[in-house]
Amino acid sequence: MARKQNDDLLIEDELAAAFLTDEDLTPTDTAAPTSATDENWEESEDDFPGQLAVDVYETEEKLVVKARTAGVNKEDLDVSISDGILTISGTLSSGDDSDATNWHIQECYWGEFSRTVALPVAVKEEEVDAVLKDGVLTISFNKIKSEQAKKITIQ
Repeated sequence: MARKQNDDLLIEDELAAAFLTDEDLTPTDTAAPTSATDENWEESEDDFPGQLAVDVYETEEKLVVKARTAGVNKEDLDVSISDGILTISGTLSSGDDSDATNWHIQECYWGEFSRTVALPVAVKEEEVDAVLKDGVLTISFNKIKSEQAKKITIQ
């Protein structure tokens, strides 16, 4: 899955690094170890909401942002835009697992998430469609057409 690097998109190595623990780091890794210890990890994880993965692409007429939001009700999503900055946030509830006494595997993220993306092209912020279907949030903006460059004759 090759993509050109863009400041707004996580590249594969950055995404993998987000899930590394101190034990996974070797001297050749460029990521710095975190200062959180096992004892205070639970306290610090509440300070950082999960980051929502997004796809951003253009068609001839639109800029489209897609995000997997499976398991999130549309009432639990908040989508806003201001000055070309799109923010998607919400809460993913795991249901009632308060009677769980011994976790064997816990890989799914539950809780608050947020993602802020600087849109790469100018859009008409008032002309937007947001649809949540089959666990995918699709936000489509009409692009602002920029005028083609005019040729200037040199005399």
